[in-house]
Parts: sequence; C-alpha cells; structure tokens
Amino acid sequence: MRNFDETTITEAVLGRLTGASDPRIMEISAALVRHLHAFVSEVRPTVAEWQAGIAFLTETGRMCSDTRQEFVLLSDTLGVSMLVDAINHSTRGTTESTVLGPFYVEGAPTMFNGDDISAGLAGEPLIVTGSVRGGDGAPVAGALVDVWHSDGGGFYDVQQLDRAGGLAMRARLVTGVDGGFRFWTIKPAAYPVPHDGPVGRMLQKQGRHPWRPAHVHFMIQAAGYAQLITHIFAEGDPYLNSDVVFGVKDSLIRPFVAMAAGAAPDGSDRSSGFFHLHYDFALERDPECRQADLKVAAR
Repeated sequence: MRNFDETTITEAVLGRLTGASDPRIMEISAALVRHLHAFVSEVRPTVAEWQAGIAFLTETGRMCSDTRQEFVLLSDTLGVSMLVDAINHSTRGTTESTVLGPFYVEGAPTMFNGDDISAGLAGEPLIVTGSVRGGDGAPVAGALVDVWHSDGGGFYDVQQLDRAGGLAMRARLVTGVDGGFRFWTIKPAAYPVPHDGPVGRMLQKQGRHPWRPAHVHFMIQAAGYAQLITHIFAEGDPYLNSDVVFGVKDSLIRPFVAMAAGAAPDGSDRSSGFFHLHYDFALERDPECRQADLKVAAR
C-alpha cells in the first residue's frame, strides 16, 4: 500500500502494527497512533508549527540530567502524572496518593526517629510527627518512611549545587513498634517549579504560573502493603487552589502549627518557637508487596 493521504494514513499505520510481539504493546501503540493522528487532524498544524513541536520535545530531553527531569515536569504540568496516579490508586479508606515530583533522590541518608534532617540549613524549626497504620487502624511497625522537602526559600538540596555538605532535608526512617515516626527539620515554603526551560516557556505562553504550595513529600513502604507516594500540604497556602501540577487533595492538607518555646511533641525542651506538622498515614493492603531493604534500626 502507498499513496496515502490524510483520510487513509491512520488506518495504514494501524495495519502495520499487527505483528507486535505483545498484545499490550499492540493495544498501546494503536491507541497512540489513533489519538496522535486525531490531534494532528484537529489542530491542522503548519509545517513550521510541527517543527517547533519537535524542537520543544528535543529541548525537553536535553534539559534532563541527574538532578533535573524535564519530562517528568512536562508530565506533571500537563496533569498527566496525576491522571496516571488517579487511574492506578483507589481511595478505599486509605491515605490518598499524589505525584512523585522531579526532586526525589534515591539513597537518601538513613536516620533515626527524632533526628534533625535539615543538615544544619537555616530556617524556621519544624518537627514532623506521624504514624503509619493499615486500613484497619493497626500500627505498621518497621515501615520505611522516605521524606524530602524544600527549604524556607523554596529550594531543594539538588537545586543548590554550590552548597557544600551534600543532601539535606531528606531522609529515610523506620517506624517504631507503635507505627510512629518523628523528625526535626526546617519549614518548607511554596516555590515555583523550574521554569527556565521549555516547560517554563510553555507555562508562560499558556498564561499559567509555575507555583506549588508548600508541602512535605512522603514515600512509605511496608511488607504486605502497597507503596504510598504522597505530599502533606500546608494549610492556608495561597497556591492550594492553583497548584501547577494539580496535586492537591483536601485530605492531604494539614496546619503547620506555630508553637511557643518549651516542651516539644517529642519531649525535648525548645528555647525558641517552632512549628509542628502531624499526619497519620493509612496504607492499603497488598500481600504481594515487599518492603525495600533498610539496614537501620528504629529507635
């Protein structure tokens, strides 16, 4: 077959997919062709516009590095990441999930409950407390809690390449026998996603701001439970209703409570004021899930 035009090209491409090695590959490829061709037929781009689109994707790839994932950012800002999350996660009485985001780093420092994970960075002191439980309310001991967040200026450690001292404001902890965990850090702030690249220019042309409300990221794993990836957002943040990556859910909003000097929730005595964030997480059962190995004891 040859001599294709805009009325015949789609079916011709679909016909070439019949030799796919796997039924799922066939299904995904066919859907991609149908929807991509439908998009092109609807917007009827000029050759220059199509070339600009290819250049945009090419530049997006070039912006990716060990500390920046521009394609994840593109997926997030177009709402695709949250759509995939919604398709794959239910809300059956357990904590709601949200996007991973582009600033997750594997191999964060392992720390004990009660440690300060800020690595000495200046900021308003914050103690984060919480627990991990099953959907039935039973505590989950030995759960791996991976946390990370921005500083008071809205920057993550990986965005501060000139800062000595390595990773900061991120850690891996293990819940105690009561399912509890706690750590000290500094209060995060709202921040704009990186907008000095192609995704930033896209947002500007779409008339959108690049801001995210203040939040703390959590990734929680435990044997026999589905992995949970979520954020806890700061109550009252001005960007809760316009998060650039569409990640906010009402159940994930909590106050960062201002506390006076004195006794802290972990029993320590503080000479100056601080903030307190608390959240109790509920995991969904999944007997086939195995916990990531972490060679550190809870205390």
